[in-house]
Amino acid sequence: MLQLKTKEVLLNYCQAFVNKRLQTVADVISSNQKALESETKSSAGDKHETGRAMLQLEMEKAGQQLEGIRQMKTILAKVNILKVAEKAHLGSIIVTDKRNYFLSISAGQFVVENRIYFAVSAASPIGKLLLGASEKKVFSFNGIPYTVQEIM
Repeated sequence: MLQLKTKEVLLNYCQAFVNKRLQTVADVISSNQKALESETKSSAGDKHETGRAMLQLEMEKAGQQLEGIRQMKTILAKVNILKVAEKAHLGSIIVTDKRNYFLSISAGQFVVENRIYFAVSAASPIGKLLLGASEKKVFSFNGIPYTVQEIM
């Protein structure tokens, strides 16, 4: 029961992480749209065009970030915290002798019940090593050996 609660808290943290990023990108887009609308043709000529071009680049960058956020939301929607298996899968907590991981999206470090967990994507280098791992598996990451102690 405790592991299910931990998974639920970690999933909620990841969803909050994605929502915060979404809000930040939405604010940038809104700000840039207002700047583009208020930018009027002036006698500056080239300076005006450079400003518009910079704003357009920022808008494209924000669009790419929105796509990344959409992909993270899609991955989180596939996380099944109720599934229990012997091999690590999306939504698993993997306890190693060095760190604890939550296989979901790359969202950084979270503390739950005084334990540190790292939310990692299955597509990340460490995530690829963890995906499909079972208890007692030994692997090396950045030259450091890890031993899987538990899959939850």
